[in-house]
Amino acid sequence: MAFRRNRASDKINRRGADYNRVSRDPASSATRQSNGKQDQEKVTAAALKMLAARPRTEMQLRERLIQKPWANRTLIDECIRRLKEMGYVDDARFAESYASHRLSVKPVGRARLARELALKKLDRNTIERALDQAFDGGEDDLIERAIQKRIRTHGRPDDRGDTKRMFDHLARLGFEFDLIIRKLDALRRISIDDE
Repeated sequence: MAFRRNRASDKINRRGADYNRVSRDPASSATRQSNGKQDQEKVTAAALKMLAARPRTEMQLRERLIQKPWANRTLIDECIRRLKEMGYVDDARFAESYASHRLSVKPVGRARLARELALKKLDRNTIERALDQAFDGGEDDLIERAIQKRIRTHGRPDDRGDTKRMFDHLARLGFEFDLIIRKLDALRRISIDDE
């Protein structure tokens, strides 16, 4: 351990000496400017590569770029500003498309979708606008889809335990408790009428 620590400090000392030597050189400002342009291009290329792999929010992109040893906050801010201007980074559009895609794949409630969007590092206002647009028709159709899917896989709830398991399942999907109770009561009444 001590050996590594000494090697690291030697490397830092050498870097410091190199920096001092470069800063005394009259051509060093031109070198730093060209290195700055190269670093900016490197940050932009890395950001575009990350965005090509999958869409990301501004904060996700920022966090990934700051992990790069050659990137600094100034370069990252400039890169993200340029990407926003070009339309490659747009948190509002990301939130709306994520919400609509998520609801088309699996019926989930507003609370769960809000948690998922918060994990994507989006601000509260952006999340609320995306949720308002996604749930503009309400959650009734979504909870009906979720109940029908649960019935197809597990059958109708026959007893209190089955009903409790279905309630827990719907609650995990993020639906409001009042809505779940109302739908399960309606399902129970339909089952009683069928008998």
